[in-house]
Amino acid sequence: MLAAGVAFLPYLAKAPLPLPPPSSDVLSVLLATLLVLVATLIALVLKSTPKLPPDAAPMKLTGDLMKDFMIVFEGLTKEVIADVNQYKLPPRTAEYMKRLMEYNVPKGKLARGLTVIQAYKSIKKADKISDVEFRRAAALGWTVEWLQAQFLVMDDIMDASETRRGQPCWYLLPDVKLNAINDGLLLECQIYVILKKYFGAETELYVQLFQLIQETTHQTALGQFLDLTTSEPHKVDFGRFSLDVYSDIVIYKTAFYSFYLPCALGMRLAGVNDPKLYDLAKTICIEIGHLFQVQDDYLDCYGDPDTIGKIGTDIRDNKCGWLINRALAKCSVEQRKELEKNYAKGVDASAEAKVKKIFKDLDVESDFRAHEEAAYKKITAMIAEVKGMPSDIFTFLLEKIYKRKK
Repeated sequence: MLAAGVAFLPYLAKAPLPLPPPSSDVLSVLLATLLVLVATLIALVLKSTPKLPPDAAPMKLTGDLMKDFMIVFEGLTKEVIADVNQYKLPPRTAEYMKRLMEYNVPKGKLARGLTVIQAYKSIKKADKISDVEFRRAAALGWTVEWLQAQFLVMDDIMDASETRRGQPCWYLLPDVKLNAINDGLLLECQIYVILKKYFGAETELYVQLFQLIQETTHQTALGQFLDLTTSEPHKVDFGRFSLDVYSDIVIYKTAFYSFYLPCALGMRLAGVNDPKLYDLAKTICIEIGHLFQVQDDYLDCYGDPDTIGKIGTDIRDNKCGWLINRALAKCSVEQRKELEKNYAKGVDASAEAKVKKIFKDLDVESDFRAHEEAAYKKITAMIAEVKGMPSDIFTFLLEKIYKRKK
């Protein structure tokens, strides 16, 4: 009997017992589970699909990067003015805001704002993105340009500059003057109006972008503090100057907001969350920012005002710049005395000319060329070591500034 049962087992394996038909309760559970899965999938798709705010300004893009970037700017100015109008202030308020934005925000090279778009496209590995994606990336890019405008309006007052981007500094306009201080604050506030409008509905992303811009603003203000307090306007004390001090000023005043911020904003928008990648981006961007500022110092002294859009004031303003630090590292005792005698003499053209003559005698210009080449090679090698994300955004930034004339 046992043997017969054992012999029958293979047939049972080949002919499984029929299952009873599922009950209506089981079918209901299966259907409910399926509906939940489908709803979850739809929610994930909708969440990952970029959207514009429902009241975003209507616009038609052309496919041309610069034209479309400016079209987005025009839409953003309308939206910022609409935000002001909710307070029902006198009409001249909106008129002044429009003039403030149009005079100060879009007149530069726009490299910082465009870098946000480039970084986003690089991370997404897409040469072309949808109009909605472009508008979101461009709006985020313009927040950096707004931040730049705020810094420049205030910086020009502190430096007593005369021109900026080929036009009189904002504070020098007869109906503006020191009202420009408050205007700088208004420009900063407008950044957060744009940020909230375009990203406020995406809480996690909104907080990340908000904190990134806020932290960078703080870092840049600290860099400005270092720049202003390293030397008094008309009291020369070269004992406070050094290339190390200069590097601190550069990193905090320029590198963070000009290079790291646009890259990091593009990375956030593209969904990058790995902290190590942000650390890597920061390291490379600091090096690029340092080179950029050294170039800026060179152009302040040797650049054509019509090309660079401003009249250089670093020598008259007692700036702890790269040129003076390089000169101090190689000058003779007599040359140092001459520099101390003629540096930071305000609008005294003869004193400024004497400083420039010493720069020429020391061939500081050749030192700059050598530094630019060495920095370029160093950064290129760093970019070649990038792993875990596309590196072409860093190459793009480096090539943008290499041997620049303005």
